[in-house]
Amino acid sequence: MSENEVASLYERLGGEAAVNAAVDIFYDKVLSDYRINRYFDKTDMPKQVAHLKAFMTVAFGGPNDYTGRSLRDGHARLVAMGLNDSHFDIVMEHLGSTMRQLNVPAELIEEAAAIVESVRGEVLGK
Repeated sequence: MSENEVASLYERLGGEAAVNAAVDIFYDKVLSDYRINRYFDKTDMPKQVAHLKAFMTVAFGGPNDYTGRSLRDGHARLVAMGLNDSHFDIVMEHLGSTMRQLNVPAELIEEAAAIVESVRGEVLGK
């Protein structure tokens, strides 16, 4: 990498091990949260965890091994169940909390949050 190239967020976060740890901790928080855990009642969680790990890897600039549905299609059933901005905010809360728990620097948390925030409309079918 030349001095003009900036490492991807994926690399700056710590690569595969960091994304994997974050997703595992994140889902522990989400599934323990009565405000949103009902949206995962009929979810194959091992498959969901693998999908999110692959998606976050791509979203943060790592290798593209994501083969899941689009965000809009993947969340359509949840939107039909009432998924809305307040639920997305709770997810963002858990993402930030997870990254702080892993001692991720604030500027990288902000960068990751901005990436996730940028897909809010797709997730919520807007």
